[in-house]
Amino acid sequence: MPIPLHDPQHDSGGTLKRLPLLKAAVLFIVAVCLSLVGLLYLQLQQSRSHDLEQAQVASENLTRAMAQQAEDTFMKADLVLSSLADWLQADSYGAAQLPRLQKTFARRVLALNQLHGIFLFDRQGQWVVTSFEALPRGKGVADRDYFKFHEQNTSSQAHIGPAIRSRENGEWIIPLSKRVNDRNGKFAGVLLAGIKMSYFDQFFKSFSIDDNGSMFLALTDGTLLARRPFVEAQIGSTLAQGESFQKWLPSASSGNAMVTAVVDGVVRLHGYRQLDAYPLVVSAASSQAAILKHWSDTAFQSSVIVGLVVLGVGLFGWVFIHQVRNGERIEADLRAAQETLELIATHDSLTGLANRRLFERALDIEFGRGARLASSLSLIMLDIDFFKRYNDAYGHVVGDHCLAEVAGAVQACCQRKADLAVRYGGEEFAVLLPNTDLRGAMVIAEEIRRKVMGKNITHTGSPTGCVTVSLGCYSFVPSGRDSIEVFIERADAALYQAKHSGRNRVAVLSMEDVGDALMRSDR
Repeated sequence: MPIPLHDPQHDSGGTLKRLPLLKAAVLFIVAVCLSLVGLLYLQLQQSRSHDLEQAQVASENLTRAMAQQAEDTFMKADLVLSSLADWLQADSYGAAQLPRLQKTFARRVLALNQLHGIFLFDRQGQWVVTSFEALPRGKGVADRDYFKFHEQNTSSQAHIGPAIRSRENGEWIIPLSKRVNDRNGKFAGVLLAGIKMSYFDQFFKSFSIDDNGSMFLALTDGTLLARRPFVEAQIGSTLAQGESFQKWLPSASSGNAMVTAVVDGVVRLHGYRQLDAYPLVVSAASSQAAILKHWSDTAFQSSVIVGLVVLGVGLFGWVFIHQVRNGERIEADLRAAQETLELIATHDSLTGLANRRLFERALDIEFGRGARLASSLSLIMLDIDFFKRYNDAYGHVVGDHCLAEVAGAVQACCQRKADLAVRYGGEEFAVLLPNTDLRGAMVIAEEIRRKVMGKNITHTGSPTGCVTVSLGCYSFVPSGRDSIEVFIERADAALYQAKHSGRNRVAVLSMEDVGDALMRSDR
């Protein structure tokens, strides 16, 4: 049973908990690594957001420039057509005026680089005059969308149609057309200015975009007019199902959006703007990969550096933790060795009971405790009756076994943690009972006596035929000025009384017998 080696009442500050160094080291290393990774993540997120914001500003500026250029391009052509339409409506266009009209058309085309040519068609869609010297041959343009539009609509506003191939020379053009009326306001034909698609291609090329970037000019219904990079098969295709036309344009005439392109499936940051004067939309887009390329390179480099640092911290932590574990193992071994030495120093090796060294320390503690609490302290002294005869009859080896059996019986009767069973010397034992009065000590002493007899250890040299013990009890309330030696002597005197009275019994010290406590007879 564990024996307290100190008085808990003497601990003024309580027991300090030992710092769990291994756990603290692991938590510190994990915290450092997580902090490094967290800081890297925050820095990369901020850097990524900054790059995207800068790209959005650049995209807005680019689409603004594209919108202005496109509006200027169509407006200049529109003004030319408006002046020509007013002239034709006022003066008509007989055979006499055709040479003059042809030269006028040609001069206007030379004045505007964006113009492929100017064409006048009659009400049947046949060529009347063009900016080219020779009229094309063929069935005319009555089947063209722009011609049908003006044939069915009386509006004098310019109309921009889907891109077509010129029947003059096969060049891709964007048709800008106006209705021409006669003097009575009836449909007389169509005046057409063909805007070169190559003009927009050259304009788009003047801007620096990445290989996966794109720029386009489209009608507000999503019909693609011009695009960089130029893919002939895509001209005239519709973008109406794309996010820009389905989601963004209906809510804002300009802005930015990260969009997956319908045409090629590449994720791009699209800046878009709808023109005020014409039903046109311009868009410039940079691929997300290009926008974030510098960020990706930086992120990779930073991640490698942080990864190496984390690896270094981890390796250092592993070594440190290994050392801490070794230290704890060594400390545990030392603690076990210390406990073993403590056990050897304070306990009897034969019986396992406390020895006199521990007994004296316990007496010192219990005297102090009893004095503070004014509680009774009792001591039982006992020894084996006729033990010398037992050794002579059975030998010392069997005698040692007998001592161990008796010690076991004594220890079994010490039920409380504070009770202390002691091998006092030879065949003599002691039981220290804190907070126990004389009546309680006698009960325990009687229990010990019966338990020893109950073992039925044969002893031919004893009148009872078995091993018995004699026990003496003494109890008092410590005052703080008491003598440990006197306390033991009085319990020992009670033991003498038990032996003197016939052995195999429990006795208490009579005060009249105190003077004879040191006188012993043959036991």
